[in-house]
Amino acid sequence: MKKNQVFSIQLFFLLLSFIPISNQIQTNKEKQPFIGVNIGTDVSNLIPPTELVTFLKQQKITHIRLYDSNTDILGALSETNIHVIISVPNNQLLAIGSSNTTASSWIHKNVVVFYPKTLITGISVGDEVLTTVPSSAPLLLPALQSLHSALVTSNLHNQIYLSTPHSSSIIIDPFPPSQAFFNQTLSSSILLPLLQFHSQTNSPLMLNLYPYYVFMQNNGVVPLETSLFKPSKDMVDPNTLLHYTNVFDAMIDAAYFSMKNLNVTDVVVLVTETGWPSKGDSNEPYATKENADTYNSNLIKHVFDRSGTPLNPEITSSVFIYELFNEDLRSPPLSEANWGLFYGNVTPVYLLHVSGIGSFLANDNANETYCVVNVDDDDGGGVDYKTLQAALDWSCGPGRANCSEIQPGESCYLPNNVKNHASYAFDSYYQNQGKSIGSCDFKGAAMITTTDPSHGSCIFPGSKKLSKETKQVVNSTQLSNAGKKLRFKIFSSTKIKEINNILHIYYLVALITMWLFLL
Repeated sequence: MKKNQVFSIQLFFLLLSFIPISNQIQTNKEKQPFIGVNIGTDVSNLIPPTELVTFLKQQKITHIRLYDSNTDILGALSETNIHVIISVPNNQLLAIGSSNTTASSWIHKNVVVFYPKTLITGISVGDEVLTTVPSSAPLLLPALQSLHSALVTSNLHNQIYLSTPHSSSIIIDPFPPSQAFFNQTLSSSILLPLLQFHSQTNSPLMLNLYPYYVFMQNNGVVPLETSLFKPSKDMVDPNTLLHYTNVFDAMIDAAYFSMKNLNVTDVVVLVTETGWPSKGDSNEPYATKENADTYNSNLIKHVFDRSGTPLNPEITSSVFIYELFNEDLRSPPLSEANWGLFYGNVTPVYLLHVSGIGSFLANDNANETYCVVNVDDDDGGGVDYKTLQAALDWSCGPGRANCSEIQPGESCYLPNNVKNHASYAFDSYYQNQGKSIGSCDFKGAAMITTTDPSHGSCIFPGSKKLSKETKQVVNSTQLSNAGKKLRFKIFSSTKIKEINNILHIYYLVALITMWLFLL
């Protein structure tokens, strides 16, 4: 065999050997930056896992992060297109970091059993360990390594990455970003080995970034507009002359500069937490629904713009919003219980302004809103019975809402209570008024929601299901009236086809006859 042939065959098999590896690595990388949500469970009356997954699908949420490895939720996520990051709580670090057997058992119980039907894409090991439980810091790397070895044994190390979320406070002097550096007491002994692990395993640096706290701690120095992604005077890094229009990008670039100071340049930032509280104590005047709406709406648009940061315009970090639900069981301050996009009953805390940015939170659209009873007003309680009954009576009377469906024997009569009947009447009035401003108030008894309140055979006035059923009835009537015309058209087209076939045969015979005659 010739040398060049031998070389060609060797080259072929060499390239072939790389194909599975490159494919595996590619599956671990997201093609585009995404927005996900954190799901905490300190929620009273949290909806069951199956209903949670249904809600996630309705809201077009495709990425979530759990603070544990809840097997019920992981099971409910089976065969969905929802990607999930699961977590190892801080209190399990010692056992996993000191025993490969324990790490292997954890991976089998929480990953192997569910994957690939449940799309587990990452594991966050611990949470802000370096700043909240610094005594456990030496356990981080051993825990990551033990879990990685278990993933290798299960041949899942190229599909599922490992990392650990850090507080942004591990970065000193984050602005200007070019002067930022990691806390030097952690750099060489803890952070550098962790970053080297991320580089070797193609895993991200997880960071929890909160412009809200940056603003609160630097009130008067950091503008509110810059913290909320609103137009304001650019901040200029005097060393790089890069212009920053928001605090969020500056915090991300501060992380990249800090890594560069340790000669690490191939690790990307994944923002595991960011958000803005919608309610706070008296000393938190900027924790409002308006600011929370502005921050999260602008954040979502910013990520989907894929404009990166001033330092790395080609790299847009994916982000997990903190958080999906208000965790009403959290300890004070009040803001701790009010970071959610939704209440525990899946009604929105506020309406985000994100229409036109893609499918994420697709139900949050001005054309898909409903008016229902306010089950969680600003004072933390429900609406009293007398107020609700008076609002219901007004809606069905002077308000001219269509209340026929909540009469005995009709589709929305059950459950037979004031709350259910009032929600239907409120939505009828709201839809009749063209969803105009102020048409969903009823002295605080009502609220706007993006979740369709229809249930069973009870279809609310604003529901797409209602318009779809109406359309089906109209279409069936049109079909019955047009039946004869349709049959005539089919008959006519069949006859035309037969005539065309006869003509084609005639012309073919004529051509053959002419050709034979000329011969």
